[in-house]
Amino acid sequence: MIPIQDLLHRIQWDPVFGKADFLIGYHDRVADQIIRVPFRSIQLARGEHFSFDIIDEEGTPRMVPFHRVREVWRNGELIWERRL
Repeated sequence: MIPIQDLLHRIQWDPVFGKADFLIGYHDRVADQIIRVPFRSIQLARGEHFSFDIIDEEGTPRMVPFHRVREVWRNGELIWERRL
């Protein structure tokens, strides 16, 4: 399985692959559920190897560790999954 960091960077930098509609599903420990967010709401910082930021509905940035990502959807199809 491809590491999640590599997949997210491919979505970000591959102009053909990245044109699709992506959803990233991560485990929210407070809500104890998978939260799906559009890839466009993710901010990948250069040199960051442990997490990324998302912007929630209120505009507040939230840090999500890569190990909490559980699924990636491309055009409605599950293409990557990490089971607990």
